[in-house]
Amino acid sequence: MPGAELMPVVLRKEGDDRLIVEWNDGHQSVYAWTHLRAHCSCAGCRDEREKPPDPFRLLKPSELTPLKAVSMPRVGRYGYKIVWSDGHDAGIYTLEHLRALCQCSQCQARPVAGAPG
Repeated sequence: MPGAELMPVVLRKEGDDRLIVEWNDGHQSVYAWTHLRAHCSCAGCRDEREKPPDPFRLLKPSELTPLKAVSMPRVGRYGYKIVWSDGHDAGIYTLEHLRALCQCSQCQARPVAGAPG
């Protein structure tokens, strides 16, 4: 569909650990919820990822329970916000960002731009 705006047609949970998105170009994206959370684009999560690991960091009680997506409301025509079971909901996953995070075998086989090869 050259020139058509990339849009999800169907979003569905598969079990407790995966999200499936069917796109209007026929592609079916697969995501682990943990992968999506690890790639949250909010400022707090980005800052946390840029810090060196703290070997003495203590886990909070909320980090000991499995993390789940509670809801995934649409944000305008450009993305989704994932509301997590720990209350975090600051990240907006733009459609482009969501598509780039696809973990299907076809997308995983593509070379990453800028990667040594």
